[in-house]
Amino acid sequence: MKTASRLSGLSGSAIRKMSDGAPPDSIALGLGEPTWPMHETAQQALAQTEGLCAYGPQGGRPELIAAIANHHGAGPDQVLVTIGAQEAMNAIAQAYLGPGDAALVPDPGFVGYRGVTQLAGARAVPYPLDPERGFEICAERLIEVLNATPDARVVFLCTPSNPTGGGASLEALAKIAQACAQRDVLVVSDEVYRELYLTERPPSLRDATDRGLVLQSMSKGFAAPGLRIGWVLGEADLLAPLRVVHGYGVTAAATPAQFAARALLENSEAPLAASRAQVRLRFDALCEALHTHLGTRPEPPSGGFYHFLPLPPAAHADPVAWCLRLRDEARVVLIPGLAFGEAGRGHARLSFAAPPESVREGILRFAEFVAAN
Repeated sequence: MKTASRLSGLSGSAIRKMSDGAPPDSIALGLGEPTWPMHETAQQALAQTEGLCAYGPQGGRPELIAAIANHHGAGPDQVLVTIGAQEAMNAIAQAYLGPGDAALVPDPGFVGYRGVTQLAGARAVPYPLDPERGFEICAERLIEVLNATPDARVVFLCTPSNPTGGGASLEALAKIAQACAQRDVLVVSDEVYRELYLTERPPSLRDATDRGLVLQSMSKGFAAPGLRIGWVLGEADLLAPLRVVHGYGVTAAATPAQFAARALLENSEAPLAASRAQVRLRFDALCEALHTHLGTRPEPPSGGFYHFLPLPPAAHADPVAWCLRLRDEARVVLIPGLAFGEAGRGHARLSFAAPPESVREGILRFAEFVAAN
């Protein structure tokens, strides 16, 4: 049976394909998933739901919306609860993009931006990051692409970045927001890694403008990806079309998960501090292993738990095939940077969210594989 043309060229995520086919004894440094326990406040909330499992309002339960609004210093009408940030991205694309439109996406950048853009019938236009500054967002480079794309309707930012860990300065965010406002282009900032900082808390788009959308979730900083709770922050008029798409697409987020998310937000200091401590342990293990086995010392990411690991020159021609060999022969799962855009060809995304001992062993196996090949 013929499928819709918008699916042409789309298949499952390369991130999942690389991880799902891995040998059972592999060191998993592929998925961006916390490996430390969800905080006890959420576990207690899940245990005390007392059988209540109604649908609830489509945009989120009032008590969760209030907790999100309080956490971000926003109003309740500026919050939409979604099934993770991924559903929020799709709702944005469906609400603001269509055939003949374009969305600007980072290169390298999370694969989801390209996918939801194509599913909306629009085209994804890459903009470069700054590799000389840790792949941070460069306002001038982005605006240059924006000026050359008259059909642009949405700009996706990811700060801190998946897959690189790079960030964006407040000055850059303000310049981008101003340029987008002048062109009536919606700017969307994916900030799901913002709370996982090792040095200073990175700025938010909300610090630069109130005319944009910010994505957040329970999955990273709160170490609760299985709750599948995310949210969008923005002015009420910008959220209005998303509420329509969200309602038709998913009805509402799961009620027990919303109870747990509320508990985490109302006691946010403890779970976020615990997650940052776990990321610090893992980053220290990464630094130790990279120095010992490869003679390098990584800079701390702006946020998150990714290291954009340079690949040897022999891998650049076909990094996917090389990473598959690394997976199947050395039993180490990394995600080829090419999966995130052409600018990632010479790198692989390493998730150091894995346990510290796995990070150390994975770097050792990687170094031995490079030396033998």
